[in-house]
Amino acid sequence: MLRRLFCAVLPAILLVTASPLPADDSIQLETTLVEHQPFVAAAARVLEALKVVGAPLSPDDEQAVRAALEEENPRKSVIAIQDVLDRYCLAAVHINPESRVSVKEGPAKKVLVQQGWRTFLVKVHNEAGITPPLKVDSPNALPLYERGRGARQRPRSEQDLVSPSDAVQRWLDIEVFRKQPLRPTLSGLEVEYVILQLFSRDTGKREAKLEFNVGQGTQDLGFRSELPLLFECVPAVEVALGVQDHDGSPTTAAFVIRDAQGRVYPNPARRLAPDFFFHEQIYRADGESVFLPPGEYTATISRGPEYEVSRQEFTVPSGVVSHRQAFQLTRWIHPKTRGWYSGDHHVHAAGCKHYDSPTEGVSPADMLRHIVGEDLNVGCVLSWGPCWYTQKQYFEGRTSALSKPNYLMRYDVEVSGFPSSHAGHLCLLRLTEDDYPGTTVIEEWPSWTLPVLKWGMEQGGVVGYSHSGWGLGLPDYGPNGQRLNSISYPNRRPSGGKAADTLPDYAMPPFDGIGANEYIVTVAHGVCDFISAVDTPAIWELNIWYHTLNCGMRARISGETDFPCIYGDRVGLGRIYVKLPTEESLDFDAWCQGLKEGRSYCGDGLSHIMDFRLSPTGDEGETVWLGESGSDGEISELALERPGKVKVQFDVAALLEPQPTDETERIRNARLDAKPYWHIERCRIGDSRKVPVEIVVNGEVAKRMEVEADGSTTAKVAEIEIPHSSWVAVRILPSVHTNPIWVTVGDEPVRASRKSAEWCRKAVDVCWNSKQGQIRESEKAEAKAAYDEAARIYERVAEESVAD
Repeated sequence: MLRRLFCAVLPAILLVTASPLPADDSIQLETTLVEHQPFVAAAARVLEALKVVGAPLSPDDEQAVRAALEEENPRKSVIAIQDVLDRYCLAAVHINPESRVSVKEGPAKKVLVQQGWRTFLVKVHNEAGITPPLKVDSPNALPLYERGRGARQRPRSEQDLVSPSDAVQRWLDIEVFRKQPLRPTLSGLEVEYVILQLFSRDTGKREAKLEFNVGQGTQDLGFRSELPLLFECVPAVEVALGVQDHDGSPTTAAFVIRDAQGRVYPNPARRLAPDFFFHEQIYRADGESVFLPPGEYTATISRGPEYEVSRQEFTVPSGVVSHRQAFQLTRWIHPKTRGWYSGDHHVHAAGCKHYDSPTEGVSPADMLRHIVGEDLNVGCVLSWGPCWYTQKQYFEGRTSALSKPNYLMRYDVEVSGFPSSHAGHLCLLRLTEDDYPGTTVIEEWPSWTLPVLKWGMEQGGVVGYSHSGWGLGLPDYGPNGQRLNSISYPNRRPSGGKAADTLPDYAMPPFDGIGANEYIVTVAHGVCDFISAVDTPAIWELNIWYHTLNCGMRARISGETDFPCIYGDRVGLGRIYVKLPTEESLDFDAWCQGLKEGRSYCGDGLSHIMDFRLSPTGDEGETVWLGESGSDGEISELALERPGKVKVQFDVAALLEPQPTDETERIRNARLDAKPYWHIERCRIGDSRKVPVEIVVNGEVAKRMEVEADGSTTAKVAEIEIPHSSWVAVRILPSVHTNPIWVTVGDEPVRASRKSAEWCRKAVDVCWNSKQGQIRESEKAEAKAAYDEAARIYERVAEESVAD
């Protein structure tokens, strides 16, 4: 199945899709009155499935069906739904009470497209109420090694070998769509609709005989389960895409191509690598092509969050073999020109529900196309549990040879699906060895995270926790201050109460997930470089980080997507920007070191805080830049002799739509525990185009400003009071967050909050109670000793803290 969907490279078969054309009014299907509720539910799933395969109903027809779904009169509702969906049916299948199958022609136009897929419905009247899969075959179907849906492989049996004369008759490929949101089998309802997809190798008129059954022996003995149909196979045009970057150079971009009825091309459900079936977009470099039938199209073109999203209408002419269409990209910001290089440190090439064969996945070349297409300067592709034994073959302990200038890809490890995963998934970057010492299989790895992190650091790796918020969820506060079940949207506080966007929050999470749970222990031992953000609710991620920063711990924060597990939309929806010297070319080791040292900010890429720095007020004292070493050699540390004011400077830029839209309103009104977790639209102030920028000292907002999110870059300067050793950061929450700069007063360590230290101390116990049952007995004594030592560290911090 994996090879069929991904690993084939068929330049001659670039998939094209279209849903059925308007119906043939001379053919009518019988309307059957059925039980209303289950039929309506099934019809709603068909609508969604048609969108999944990129072949929605026409807007008018979809509106009619949705109105019928809401119709209170059951009879009218059932009749109206069938009236619309029947027009999209290629065939109507009848299963009699004895489970015999017969079929007749449906009203859908019999038009296919060369080297592409058309989508049809099949109406099933199931008097027997049986639940096997509906099977569709044809003597005109291509043999397996020729089919456009699969890899070019040798025939698997004698029956696949065809003579030259037989090959002329084999021009068709057939697939029944059986994935979510549909069932793989019939439901047993008296009437339901199945999605059928047909591929044509040829052009011109072609006859095909379709054969329907629900298992051997169910075919009608009078051959009434066979349906001869005459198709018109229209020629496709090879459309070469001219893709120019903002400076006129050739590049790669993401394209979502739709026809006038909103149908997506190529067919998402029938795609081969490097195009992914769970995406609407495809990635094409300048000069690469797609096959499209003649007609009118709209392309939405993008290239990551630093580019403006544009829409372009174009026409594919008829009567030609090829056509070239040019596209121009426009940037709204370019951090790389100032030395800030983007990256997503958590990407997968296999695993999760998006891949039909999660143990195998896709190739490095496929992943690089997506990294370049989203303008990610660095992409870390991590092998993990479900795909470990296949994907680890690509681990080299160095940057992939497929990398390009300014676009680096490296294979490393996520410890997920391993014995320690219950305590938190781990991102292990810049490894030289990917097998834990003394192990040959996953099951032999440690059952808690500290030994794994320590091993990664000892080989020069940069190590931290993935999707940090899982297991660290905070409760809501209701209007009267009572706790509710989960968090609510920030900046929309209920009257008389407060929302759970308080940072830091002193409620205790359950520590029962796979995020930065055991971080509360490992950061105290100094064996955790970073926690990951952007792919789980912001407050959950930041809360534990803020508490440990208040205790003087210096782990950094980074941005990730966990593609395609948490975010399957595209790589780089969560990203980190690392500052490198502008005179040097991009180097992975230097970039990864910048992540480790916190010379970075993370977020959604739709807002940026660059060149953050602190200096004493007045003319005396040096300026300390984020992630850089001062004269005392400490990274990101400004030393003051006594309490006083410091000057904060940074450049800020953000981009919002000029006016709220339905989609932007959906985002900013969504709960914080609903996707997208980080997004600039959540920060919009009222109906304006302004967003709040906050300077944070020890987790509390020390200064708030507003900026116009029109894409322009603005320099900001402010003065803040530092009463004792503290940490300082800048944020637009939840869109972007810098790493901190520490300010030490009189050489004292940061001990910013006794309450935070006490929270951390209690958290150690909560984490132990949650995790101990899954730690091996042979490792439990060592783990308990490490937990106990972390508890003592937080107790000492609490005693040394200067503020409640």
